[in-house]
Amino acid sequence: MKNNKLIIGIIAALSVALIAIIIAFIVQSVNQSKQIEQLEVEKERMELEHEYADLAEQYALYEGQKMVLKNDSLIERLEAEQIKVQRLYEELKSEKATNAKRIAELRAELETLRGIMRVYVAQIDSLNQENKSLRAENRKVRKKYEEVSERAEVLLNERDSLNEKVTIASKLDAVNVKVTPIRTNGKVAKRIKQIDKLQITFAIAKNVTAATGEKMIYARLRKPDGDIMIKNDNNLFAFEGSEIPYSCAKMIEYAGEEIGEVVMYWDVDEFLYPGAYEIEIFADNYVIGRGAFSLEN
Repeated sequence: MKNNKLIIGIIAALSVALIAIIIAFIVQSVNQSKQIEQLEVEKERMELEHEYADLAEQYALYEGQKMVLKNDSLIERLEAEQIKVQRLYEELKSEKATNAKRIAELRAELETLRGIMRVYVAQIDSLNQENKSLRAENRKVRKKYEEVSERAEVLLNERDSLNEKVTIASKLDAVNVKVTPIRTNGKVAKRIKQIDKLQITFAIAKNVTAATGEKMIYARLRKPDGDIMIKNDNNLFAFEGSEIPYSCAKMIEYAGEEIGEVVMYWDVDEFLYPGAYEIEIFADNYVIGRGAFSLEN
């Protein structure tokens, strides 16, 4: 009898122990399942954090492209969604989303935001393509304009060249320019100390294109050292926008026909020294003739 009671006690104790072991196993299994579930949630959260970061970067890259969009409502929506992406990204970074339900909601939001981004990118690409076409057309128009401008410039240059040729052709031409040193009696002076005057002579060639009427002729005598021989500092005339000195001047009447001889004189009252001298003849703002002569002791 005692043996039966002992056996029953042992069986009861073993049952209690077995039940405790089973309960402990169940509890451990439940805890492991929760840990596995939490690890899966954390893994999903980290993946979502990375994907939201990528999407935020895409929005940032296309930020400067908003100006090409013509749809203000789309721009407003994109700006709102960009803010939402940043907010959800910050939520994931701060690890506030720690349950499977919230992770699933964020996953769904991510797909929606990606869809909006695709619409945005598609519109921008389309507008950029239109802009490329417009730029290509503008380049064609600009090239055509440049070609026309170049042609117009060539024509203007040709016209200016022609006008210049006509103007040059219409200027007077002094030929056979000579300077002769003479004495008071009109004879040629052989030595410098005998010179009383310098006689300047030249002819004016026929030119039917030149303007007729009174013409003031200016002569400039240049010494060997380059100085211009002048009587008065006020003896100046206009030439190419400046006032320059002259040695002597004479008014002539020009009718388009040849003038066989024009004579001008320079009274010598300064020291002359041996060397090569030059003379220039001016009229109507042009140099119309040049010559050279030498004086010897």
